[in-house]
Amino acid sequence: MQRPTQRLSSNQTTPAVRSRRGALLLAGAIVAATAAAPALADPNFPITPQQRSTAKQVADTGVPLSELAPNAPDSYKVKSGDTLWAISGIFLKRPWRWPELWGMNLEQIRNPHLIYPGQILYLDKSNGRARLRLGQPVGPNGDVKLLARTRESALSDAIGAVPLSLIEPFLNEAVIFSSPDELAGAPRVVSPQEGRVMASRGETIYVLGDNVGKRDWRIFREPKPLKDPGTGEILGFEAAYVGTAEFIRSGGGNGAVSADGKAYAIPDTYQITSLRQEASTGDRLAPVPQRDYLQYIPHAPGKRIDGQVVSFYGEALSAGQNQIVSINKGASDGIERGHVLALWSNGRLITDRTDPTRPTIKLPDERTGLLFVFRVFDRMSYAVILSVQDPVRIGDRFTEPER
Repeated sequence: MQRPTQRLSSNQTTPAVRSRRGALLLAGAIVAATAAAPALADPNFPITPQQRSTAKQVADTGVPLSELAPNAPDSYKVKSGDTLWAISGIFLKRPWRWPELWGMNLEQIRNPHLIYPGQILYLDKSNGRARLRLGQPVGPNGDVKLLARTRESALSDAIGAVPLSLIEPFLNEAVIFSSPDELAGAPRVVSPQEGRVMASRGETIYVLGDNVGKRDWRIFREPKPLKDPGTGEILGFEAAYVGTAEFIRSGGGNGAVSADGKAYAIPDTYQITSLRQEASTGDRLAPVPQRDYLQYIPHAPGKRIDGQVVSFYGEALSAGQNQIVSINKGASDGIERGHVLALWSNGRLITDRTDPTRPTIKLPDERTGLLFVFRVFDRMSYAVILSVQDPVRIGDRFTEPER
């Protein structure tokens, strides 16, 4: 780790930072595209007076020095390819506490200042607390000017919370509907091109339904129910992603009439542009949503959370690091994008052979890893596995990371 020796110039903006004791944080955010659909709504929850007071307090005070990682550097120059989560782990024992180190209140967590490659982060240690400051070199002698945090316009250049490659495909592909009927009225594939049973990339499909003037479409298979591992209750319906298609030309809908006077429909023509699996008759189409840049700030939930892993994206029986899981908590439970959660493996039931009566006992649950929530629906969410010691299985528990 590079540790540049820097001197603060006389035009510094934050007098409290007078030494090289300064470096890092992580006010980053993930730049990602997400779907703007009712099922994907991310409501703003009311902030209680207690939450607001706590947020203001931590924003003003930073974190205790004891929360810093043993080898936390005094300063750090952000590089292309850095992520907020990785940098946070360099500076903090518990990376999900970085909003406190960066001095963010609740509103700033939801609408954060971003960090860009080339910027220098300084760690201000004073009065037993640590806070992060942002600066930039201003001269050949290593002088540094501390900067006010501003929101940059080039969002795509900001560092992400986690590698975008891990979650970007799932921002439009992974969708949970509250009802299976949400796709019932969507345009439907009535046939591949003549002589085909399935459609591959570059091939034609014929579709009936209103295209609402859109050109680019996603293709989904019939939604399947996702059940709570504990109660068996249906929490939502996951539609398997098939691929994308482009509208080519209109077929005329239901307005055609045959020579003998019978009315019939002529479907629209689409071309397959990408596929995860072959498209077939009965698949449904939904418009590709407009790309919307969002920020994902890693932070711990503000209350106690207990939940379970519902499913793995795809057909796997278990999941490992960097894979996607669905969980049985969502917006209605207070889950937010950027929440960091602790994973626990369920303790096994064993026979106590040290007791003559041979009773059955349950071993304690063991903490095995961390989840990062990146997509939130009403009663469920998608999360990426940041780290894990053992394979994750359906029904494994998760809690807030401070547990």
